[in-house]
Amino acid sequence: MKRVITTLAILLVVIVAGMTALVLLVNPNDFRSYMVKQVEQRSGYRLEVGGDLRWHVWPKLSILAGRMSLTAPGASQPLVTAENMRLDVNLWPLLSHQLSVSQVMLSNAVVRATPESAAQQPHNAPVAPGRSEASAPAGGWSFDISQLRVADSLLIWRQPGGDEYNFRDFNLNLNQDARHQATIALSTSLTRNQRNATLSLKGQLDAAQYPHRLSGKIDELNYALSGANIPPQGVKGTLSAQGSWRAETQQFALTQMQLSANDSALSGSASGTLTAPQQLALQLHATQLNLDNLMSGAPQSSERGAQHATVARAPVIAAPRVQNNSDSPLNDVNLALDLKADSAVWRGLTLQSFALDATNQQGLMTLRVLSGKLGDGDFSVPGTVDIRQPETRVALQPVLHNVAIQPLLAAFALPQTLQGNVSLNGDLGGEGLTLEAAKQQWRGEAQLRASDVKLAQINLQQMVRRAVERASDKVSSDEGADQGIRQLEGDVTLDNGVLRFDRLQGEGDRLRLQAAGAVNMAQQQLDVTFGLTLSGWKGDERLTALLSQQPIPLRMYGSWNNVQYSLPVDQVLRQQLQSEAKSRLNEWLDRQPKNSDKENLRKLLRP
Repeated sequence: MKRVITTLAILLVVIVAGMTALVLLVNPNDFRSYMVKQVEQRSGYRLEVGGDLRWHVWPKLSILAGRMSLTAPGASQPLVTAENMRLDVNLWPLLSHQLSVSQVMLSNAVVRATPESAAQQPHNAPVAPGRSEASAPAGGWSFDISQLRVADSLLIWRQPGGDEYNFRDFNLNLNQDARHQATIALSTSLTRNQRNATLSLKGQLDAAQYPHRLSGKIDELNYALSGANIPPQGVKGTLSAQGSWRAETQQFALTQMQLSANDSALSGSASGTLTAPQQLALQLHATQLNLDNLMSGAPQSSERGAQHATVARAPVIAAPRVQNNSDSPLNDVNLALDLKADSAVWRGLTLQSFALDATNQQGLMTLRVLSGKLGDGDFSVPGTVDIRQPETRVALQPVLHNVAIQPLLAAFALPQTLQGNVSLNGDLGGEGLTLEAAKQQWRGEAQLRASDVKLAQINLQQMVRRAVERASDKVSSDEGADQGIRQLEGDVTLDNGVLRFDRLQGEGDRLRLQAAGAVNMAQQQLDVTFGLTLSGWKGDERLTALLSQQPIPLRMYGSWNNVQYSLPVDQVLRQQLQSEAKSRLNEWLDRQPKNSDKENLRKLLRP
């Protein structure tokens, strides 16, 4: 045992002595020009290393450097700058005075992926046949380091003519083998326009054809979004996919995508290009899509159906940034979206077989298909949304078939006073895409048909029957058979928040109805007059015949929260009695001989 310990001690002393001798005999600064020359020969990039190079022997044999920069050919700004650089080197090649780097570590680096840091061709560079630009070096860039680590750094990304994005807390670990098959781990965060985004990624990368082509797999990407115009709980989820990238055409593709966002789950594919104008095509399928948890303006559910206003407070340290259409990324993107969802939730409505087929051409969005099933009915809302101007322009052609009325009223934050089903064919448009804009700034018209219509808290027929019985004790009726309005149809118009209908007609089992009036959604006021003709009266034959033919006016007016009504039944009966009396007097006068008194009486009877 003692001999083993002694042998190990001797080996340790020899290794330490060898390392010490190597450090003393080999000056790391001798490799400075070699590293600069090798980088330039392989890639054309210019490497600058400031300060003296020095050895670091624990836990790995490394060369420590101060500030460094790496600049592409012809670039006005360096691609990478770092305050500290560490090169982990292999021991045995050093014995023959050769440098073999196993890992490069950069700390507090700034990585610029901008047009200013990209390689530029000389003005007089020869143009290859069949190409419009000068040819790139035949060898291209070759990344031969087995391990790369970037810690606590900043990534600046900007496309030509686009906005600049600063990805902070940028950390990258990349390990590759001799075949350029790599594993990658990345994490970073982004703050922009009072919004925060964080992401972390683990995946695999095939860099065998780099820089012309990259392919790989995203094993797991975790992300989280929060801030302005994002739901209070934020948006977070995961993504996995297989992807590829072609540098010459700036094309990318993602397949076998699995995406989660809060409680929504989607799968599909994506492809596009990053050259201006950027192209993006998405094909997605969702088993469950909860838009209310992904949209900042969606209504929030509360206990017992109570509605509470959500007050958005501006940050104390800064005023909220004014957003307009020019800030939208859709102005720079040509988008094609094909989305299908087995089940979706929008403003509290549960939609089945939801489908969206839409395109965007740099701010002009075309909704070719926006359809689904809602309860026992279905809907389709094709149209266009134009954000190329300061004010968003909307044009929609909604078609509803047998859709329940009460859930629709709740979704659009209107009083849930009507029950029944509605079918509609309309043409609407205006300025703004928010719910408030639709209530105040949209215009259009629609043909409407409703069935099994009832007022939630008011029985119109019952009101009229009881009013008649109070005005006259000669008639009565059976209230139990009233079943509401079986069918109601007519034309309605919308003009800047005022919903008007002039000739609505309906009928029930013992009811004929006409309605005209207006509902002001902006001021939450209404003024509607119903003409109700009821049957099923009992009692005096003349009165029952009159009430079965004469519409009785019922006017409802005032604020939604305090509706007033007027039901002048006694006036209708009095007018009928007066008309009957005049008719009998005229008949009596017709039987009388002609004289001056007769003509005077006729003048008095005239209205």
